[in-house]
Amino acid sequence: MNDPLLRTLARLAAVLTLGVIVLGAFVRLSDAGLGCPDWPTCYGKATWPRSEAAIASANQAFPERPVELPKAWKEQVHRHAAAVLGLLVLALALRANWPRPLARGALLAAAAAAAAGTVLYMRGHAGASVLFSVLALGLPLLVAWRPGEGARPWARYSAVLLAVIMFQAMLGMWTVTWKLKPVVVMAHLMGGMTVLCLLVWLALRAGPQARGLPGAYWLRPWLWLGIVVLAAQIALGGWTSANYAALACPDFPTCLGRWWPETDFAEAFVLWRGIGVDYEGGILDGTARATIHLSHRIGALVASAVLLLVSAALLRVRGLRGDAAVLAVLLAVQVALGISNVVFGLPLAVATAHNGVAALLLAQLVRVLSRVSPARG
Repeated sequence: MNDPLLRTLARLAAVLTLGVIVLGAFVRLSDAGLGCPDWPTCYGKATWPRSEAAIASANQAFPERPVELPKAWKEQVHRHAAAVLGLLVLALALRANWPRPLARGALLAAAAAAAAGTVLYMRGHAGASVLFSVLALGLPLLVAWRPGEGARPWARYSAVLLAVIMFQAMLGMWTVTWKLKPVVVMAHLMGGMTVLCLLVWLALRAGPQARGLPGAYWLRPWLWLGIVVLAAQIALGGWTSANYAALACPDFPTCLGRWWPETDFAEAFVLWRGIGVDYEGGILDGTARATIHLSHRIGALVASAVLLLVSAALLRVRGLRGDAAVLAVLLAVQVALGISNVVFGLPLAVATAHNGVAALLLAQLVRVLSRVSPARG
């Protein structure tokens, strides 16, 4: 597989995805997730209200959430960056599927359906919006399932990627309309990580060097184990952040002065609590939040042990020792950032970097997996 344009698009999109993930963490950790009470506009504007007259008008239209400019611009900039990413992914999917007219037409129709669904939602036609949104998600998946004669593997990957990025947009909408519902916030984070992984894979497999490292295929189960364990830990970190539990244990290495404080797992991990609750600031009591935080710490120990084992396995292959060192360094930085979050009271820069390094760890595992996988696309 060798497509320079596809590789360039995938690389640009992967870098932008990392930026969107970090920016999303910055928005969430700045308590700006509801900086714009509507979607996809911000107080009815494509940007955000800035003049005194526009702010006064916005406050009248949304009396339950007056304009806070430091929050509004952060949220809307994040949305615009995500929109640019969506266009890049669409271009990538079209490039990969362009030789097949039916697949190309289906992807263009999916993009049109997504645009129509958004416009209908903005005009209050929720039912019709849902139908168009389902169509927008279904068409790329249909292309991935039946891409047409002569389709290469990357044509399927890119179609799935387009469906994922469209679902990401829906999760972004639900994050606002369902008022920071933790399971949606966590899913939105994991969707971003999924997009990053798919783009890194595509960027690497679209190159002429993607033949697989001889004698290293035995590492694939180890790498998959690392990816699964790290993904679970990232999801747990998203759950911790979404439930405002990052400072539930203000001391380290103990939690509330004890190695095992009082816990309430039944309350801490309720995924669905209905719609209509405002989750800004969190709704759980201290015990449930401490339980979530403690679980994240335990997960960090497990993930660190697994990633150290993966690094040790990579050291056994001469051509992968540099990748092993990168993985180990990223892990050390991530652990240091996690501890610093507790010790220094969740500084915004440190907490944001913690999300970014988690994404880099995941990307590094996918990168190595590509290097030790057969050249099938």
